[in-house]
Amino acid sequence: MKHLIKIFVFVLVVSSIVSCKKDSRPNYQFMPNMYEPVPYEAYGESTAFANGVEAQLPAEGTVPRGFTPFEYENSTAGYEDAKANLLSPLNADQYDEAKAKELYEIYCGICHGNKGNGQGNLVKREKILGIPSYDDAGRAINAGSIYHTIYYGKNAMGSYANQLNEQERWQVVAYVLQLKADLEK
Repeated sequence: MKHLIKIFVFVLVVSSIVSCKKDSRPNYQFMPNMYEPVPYEAYGESTAFANGVEAQLPAEGTVPRGFTPFEYENSTAGYEDAKANLLSPLNADQYDEAKAKELYEIYCGICHGNKGNGQGNLVKREKILGIPSYDDAGRAINAGSIYHTIYYGKNAMGSYANQLNEQERWQVVAYVLQLKADLEK
């Protein structure tokens, strides 16, 4: 008798599971919270914090990890100050010419040209005009002015601070100075 009840329960469970499956409609979800997450509102009201908002502003004066503040301001005076005082922290061992060339060709070569002569593809197609060569006597660029320009942008050139980290920016600066020296030969 006990075996008969066990067999009946087993058949009942199997038949209920099999009968729920239909190819013409979606199957049942036995644990829907695994498939459909509970929405979370980052800026929603909450009783966990004093002002009721869960996403908080960082404390005054904090600096994100891996970020080094740039002490030169985005102005003509800041540009001139960087040109006069900012020096590259890279030494000869830290400069990777292959990586610097790759970064330059990705971000700078389209306008400035791969040789630094101001004849990039956008200039040749007349999409952007007025890109001078790095050996132009009126420019008198150095490491500080190049870094400031990459960080903040200048004239029609936008900032590349979000695309290049600090180490990569200095690699590009060293490569631009190398291109300038090659053009001045």
